[in-house]
Amino acid sequence: MSNLISSLRSVAVTRYVTPLREGGSLPAIAEADDGFLYVLKFRGAGQGVKSLIAELIGGEVARALGLRVPEIVFAGLDAAFGRSEPDEEIQDLLKASVGLNLGLHYLQGAITFDPVVNRVEEWTASQVVWLDCLLTNVDRTARNTNMLVWNKELWLIDHGAALYFHHSWDNWEEQALRPFVQVKDHVLLPRATQLGAVDSAFRSVLTPPVIEGIVGLLPDEWLSDSPANVSWGLSPDGIRAVYAQFLINRVANSTIFVNEALHARKAII
Repeated sequence: MSNLISSLRSVAVTRYVTPLREGGSLPAIAEADDGFLYVLKFRGAGQGVKSLIAELIGGEVARALGLRVPEIVFAGLDAAFGRSEPDEEIQDLLKASVGLNLGLHYLQGAITFDPVVNRVEEWTASQVVWLDCLLTNVDRTARNTNMLVWNKELWLIDHGAALYFHHSWDNWEEQALRPFVQVKDHVLLPRATQLGAVDSAFRSVLTPPVIEGIVGLLPDEWLSDSPANVSWGLSPDGIRAVYAQFLINRVANSTIFVNEALHARKAII
């Protein structure tokens, strides 16, 4: 596990390959100027830049903890891109997404994790459950696991539904200390037998400087329309400080969400 936070690469999207019609966000496979394919998450879709912020923070926190996440890149979309796209819905999405978007390296040949078929070690299951309790990620259920198996290894994807406090920003300090009751629906909870040991290990990794380094990756461009900017007049640095403190407070008080997970697990086994 590494505490070093590096900057993200930036690429320019050159070709729209195919949509991935999952939910209402309409991500797509796209090619960039580095020759690689990416799963592109659009700023003009669904919850807009909030889902990109959650995706970036969630993915990079997972990576800092030693979990496998596809490389995340900033993906620039030019105003001229997609003008020839015949699908009006996609064309509207591309027009609304001009500027900085987010891409995850496309794992060619990966299969969706199936809890009936694929078995996860108890340590790994405990790590993923702890991560999602920290991030308040509601989207890792049996119905929608948001995990892939690639080269016989487990990879985590799609953290856009995490950090749901930032949809309103009301009482964020209080929200940072709340248990994560939705853990009862987590697909890996039955296998998460080592939450206490994981808690000890992960708290030592996610120090305030590591968290601040991850949050510092957020570009100003994504923060200008935040409710914290519009309602409170916070600068981009001020908004980053709130994200960082939210996570720092949750790590410092992780016993709250770990106990909730232990209680939820006891109820289902």
